[in-house]
Amino acid sequence: MPDSHDPLRSLFQEAASAGQAATTPSPVAVIERRGERHRRRRIAGIAAACLLVLAGSGAALSAFLPGDPGPTLPATTPSPAAPSPTSAPPPSSTTMPLNSMAPPSNTATPGSSMSPPPGTTPPRSTTAPPLGATGTSYPSTSTSPTPPQSPR
Repeated sequence: MPDSHDPLRSLFQEAASAGQAATTPSPVAVIERRGERHRRRRIAGIAAACLLVLAGSGAALSAFLPGDPGPTLPATTPSPAAPSPTSAPPPSSTTMPLNSMAPPSNTATPGSSMSPPPGTTPPRSTTAPPLGATGTSYPSTSTSPTPPQSPR
């Protein structure tokens, strides 16, 4: 049952006819820009979601894996390194003044806590080990100037 005498209905019809007459379709360029903007926002959102998933999985993985146990210590105590052949030879005892010479380290009595003065090193033997009858050298029981190398 249509009511043709409703004043509100007639006002809505007048507004609709005026709006239809004033509307024009948007230009194609404006519609393309709007679509392109929407597509860029969608791609940026997907990329951000992927980064969050990767970062979250990396954090979860690092939380469940065991930590670094620390530096690996050598199996044996390394001996002091040999002086390099390019370094200058140590000064001889004849060029040193008598009052600056340190006492020999073998004069300490057993049980005393004397240590050699800082900056001095014990003398090293630079002679080769004795040769056997067959011409091969026997391993020396003294400390060698080069530390043993561990396989890596």
